[in-house]
Amino acid sequence: MPNNDSPNNKIAVVTGGSSGIGRHAAIRIAERGAGVILTYKSSPDEAEETVATIEDRGATAVALQLDVGESDTFDAFAQRVATELTERWQRASFDYLVNNAGFGQMSMLAETTEELYDRLHRVILKGPFFLTQKLLPLLGDGGAIVNTTSNSALPHGVEAGYSAYASMKGGLTVLTRYMAKELSERGIRVNSVAPGPTRTRMISDDVVERLPEVIASLVERTALGHLGDGDDVGKVIAALLSDECGWITGENIEASGGFNL
Repeated sequence: MPNNDSPNNKIAVVTGGSSGIGRHAAIRIAERGAGVILTYKSSPDEAEETVATIEDRGATAVALQLDVGESDTFDAFAQRVATELTERWQRASFDYLVNNAGFGQMSMLAETTEELYDRLHRVILKGPFFLTQKLLPLLGDGGAIVNTTSNSALPHGVEAGYSAYASMKGGLTVLTRYMAKELSERGIRVNSVAPGPTRTRMISDDVVERLPEVIASLVERTALGHLGDGDDVGKVIAALLSDECGWITGENIEASGGFNL
């Protein structure tokens, strides 16, 4: 469907927007003038904190519950998005989709259970695939999608213990290119951002305090000399959605501060 709205009247859907990279992406997108529909799985209070931060900066946001690992809920979620667009923004479509929600878990190949493998697949690869499919009728022509992948799927990011996780992220990188190819007919750009080690729930304050030697090793291997945080990646996501990056599609942009450079 055509998108005739002015640049300062964009709407974004950001999954996993209650914390980490998703939270910072939602805030940075809102700072550029867009309204935000952010999702959370099980942390409504954190999600509302993100909404409050966005509203304090003069934009509009709402938090909706969504488990991206449960594809049978996507129909109902799409209906809720449509309702919010109509009632909150008087819109029939949105402009930006950020497939960010996910989780990471270290597990050596010989010890990885089928249950963990399947859960990683449902959340990291199957979820973005079918959620995007379900939301396509609501995504305006000329819009943009960003998928959060990982530099663990890149040749220089290989670390023992992440075979299942990185395989799913690698699949999402390939899916990004196919989305870009197929959705180009509607003028929809699709890119992915591949973070390196980032201070989010996977590397929390507790981990930093308990394992200082591990963090020091990560910093030493990062060309820019410090561990990245959610905002470092969130800014890249917001930029890729913007018109300034309007000639970029089908790309996987590493945002790691030069990890293992």
